[in-house]
Amino acid sequence: MSAILVENVIKVYKNGKMALKGVSFDVREGEIFGLAGPNGSGKTTLFRIISTLIAPTDGDVKVYGYSVRNDPESIKKLISYLPEEAGVYERLSGWENLKYYAAIYLGEWEKAEEMAEYGARLSGLGDDIFRRTGEYSKGMRRRLVVARTLMTKSKLIILDEPTSGMDVFSSYSIRETIKDFSRKNKSTILVSSHNLHEMESLCDRIAFIYDGQIIDVGSPSKLIERYEATNLEEAFVRSARQYESIDFRGDGGRNV
Repeated sequence: MSAILVENVIKVYKNGKMALKGVSFDVREGEIFGLAGPNGSGKTTLFRIISTLIAPTDGDVKVYGYSVRNDPESIKKLISYLPEEAGVYERLSGWENLKYYAAIYLGEWEKAEEMAEYGARLSGLGDDIFRRTGEYSKGMRRRLVVARTLMTKSKLIILDEPTSGMDVFSSYSIRETIKDFSRKNKSTILVSSHNLHEMESLCDRIAFIYDGQIIDVGSPSKLIERYEATNLEEAFVRSARQYESIDFRGDGGRNV
């Protein structure tokens, strides 16, 4: 069974904008799967649909067999979602933020300490975890919210642009945290980014999304080979140009 099965998903907003135009792909259980594309390509819309925050206009998504249309409550119990603009409670310390979210997730304050301790280790913030988050740099905040998302060990982890706006050191630290977490746990990780170099080193498979459609799917090495490119960024550009030149429409890409 696929961890995620996206079936011909269409999303049209009330203003008439068609954000997704018949998107289909699958994510295998236990893999790090990347959704790569430029800003405005539909990545966040798709993540919000998978997370049950918004409904598709047509089509369906199944998460571990549960439909976002028919059983969103079951899906919510399986996922942990990090939106691109996730915030922190600035008056609380990093530790207090983690324990607060752990208590909400578990429903019991008494059991939150162990989960928060795991989150603190994931964050790599050391003694800074006890500082007020209002004093944190952007990179430190992002490391905290990524750790907050991972610490639940949910079956499906969804990370929307986890390193957006980060310096090279913070980005590297977050990527290594995600990879190490994936090796040690059985969670499926769905991650988006417009940074193709980052995705190349992070993901087992990647879907190229462009203009609201999946234009190709494969491992980084397969995609690079397919487009006779030197790196994933070049492969994406060639894939997008091919899409524009041959009017490639909505068959879900070549899933390898």
